[in-house]
Amino acid sequence: MDDIAYRRAVARVEARLGFYRHATIYVAVNLMLAVLNLIRTPDHLWFQWPLFGWGIGLLAHGVSVFSYRWNHPASKERMIQREMEPEARRRHVPPSQAG
Repeated sequence: MDDIAYRRAVARVEARLGFYRHATIYVAVNLMLAVLNLIRTPDHLWFQWPLFGWGIGLLAHGVSVFSYRWNHPASKERMIQREMEPEARRRHVPPSQAG
């Protein structure tokens, strides 16, 4: 098996597992916060604020893990080339030869 392809597959699997862990912790902690809020101060509901804020972070994590466009190796290579362009212009070297 191609070593590079295997390492990329391992990285994708690790990223997905990291997202699943994040989602599990999100559900557990926010469930605990909701129960705590409803038991201690049922007249003042505040648990939706951490649920919402952390939910934005979980959504961003999910998009970064599952978005094909962002995880595609060619996209990463294009981003690397764009990062190298300013330095290459300063040194007057084509980006493909910089680095």
